[in-house]
Amino acid sequence: MNVTTPQTQVQRTESGLLSTRPVWLVGILAALAGAVVTEAFALVARAAGVPMEAASPGATEAAEIPVGGFFGGVLFWSVAGIVLAVVLARWAKRPARTFTVTTVALTALSLAGPAVAPHTATSTQIVLAASHVVAAAVVVPLVARRLSHVRR
Repeated sequence: MNVTTPQTQVQRTESGLLSTRPVWLVGILAALAGAVVTEAFALVARAAGVPMEAASPGATEAAEIPVGGFFGGVLFWSVAGIVLAVVLARWAKRPARTFTVTTVALTALSLAGPAVAPHTATSTQIVLAASHVVAAAVVVPLVARRLSHVRR
């Protein structure tokens, strides 16, 4: 007799959905989810009064970060993550682990950008850094879970 509990049914559904989709498609869907969540985070910060103006290194003044800027930034940088995931799925011995370690290290490295942004309010620097973590917290686990289903 084969008995399934609701928990095992949920695990099978999640596992099946991710494991049957191409890595690039899971990456695109994860990037879209991360972009939406990160943009929502930025909109909440905006509504709380955080000035959304930042300057790049070498700039003489801060420029406004437009509504949708966080969404676009997550999509732009996720392309590199999707390419990395596809390459690792093809050639890495342990693609999920390699992807996770690499992307966590890159996320940590990305925090330097907001920290050194000139002419940028501290509150904005904090929101920018937190947005990197928010995006990674959505995208990385979804792609890593898909990569954990790669069979050698």
